[in-house]
Amino acid sequence: QVQLVESGGGLVQAGGSLRLSCAASGRIFSTYTMNWYRQAPGKQRELVVSITNGGSTNYADSVRGRFTISRDNAKNTVYLQMNKLKPEDTAVYYCNADRVEGRTKYNYWGQGTQVTVSS
Repeated sequence: QVQLVESGGGLVQAGGSLRLSCAASGRIFSTYTMNWYRQAPGKQRELVVSITNGGSTNYADSVRGRFTISRDNAKNTVYLQMNKLKPEDTAVYYCNADRVEGRTKYNYWGQGTQVTVSS
């Protein structure tokens, strides 16, 4: 079982920056792929960025070059640095952890943190 707690959301003007954090419980955090998703009002949840246990990253086109994901396995924490924020980045941001072990899939979600970008 993994528990995820996000923090760092808030209100920022367009062009500004925020850093989200996701603290995870559990001893095997380092084995999980960590993901940030977001969901804007009236829209489906979308994958923003992933980082594998090996450190490989994959960004959505809409955030590439502006957002940076990183992880600190010693602190069981994943971060999302968001720069040059746009009003369309406004959403609830969710941390997600997933891994596959044999036939078993493990998938956990945080409660979400609101990011609001004003124009």
